[in-house]
Amino acid sequence: MIKRLQSGPRMSQAVIHGKTVYLAGQVAHDPKADVHAQTTQVLAAIDRLLAEAGTDKTRILSAQVFLSDIATFADMNRAWDAWVPGGHTPARATIEAALATPDYRVEIMVVAALP
Repeated sequence: MIKRLQSGPRMSQAVIHGKTVYLAGQVAHDPKADVHAQTTQVLAAIDRLLAEAGTDKTRILSAQVFLSDIATFADMNRAWDAWVPGGHTPARATIEAALATPDYRVEIMVVAALP
């Protein structure tokens, strides 16, 4: 069975299949903020979506981080490192990419397990 959360005409914010949750790429609600603040906003959105799906960040299997400027890697990691629980770090890739709008500095998508 497939369950879709916060579905719209173009995409769902999360899709649950079996015991796995796939989140769409999350971006900041304030695109004018710096990369650290945007990352903090994105991680809070991920927390909310994972909770809605019935899981949490300790069960994230993998993460893909997209940065508009790889030079901001350390600033993004300051927010990430404060958020990810020790002993629960997922497999992760960080990629420099053009995002949907030039104001977005970071986009993160994750895959997580359900309990």
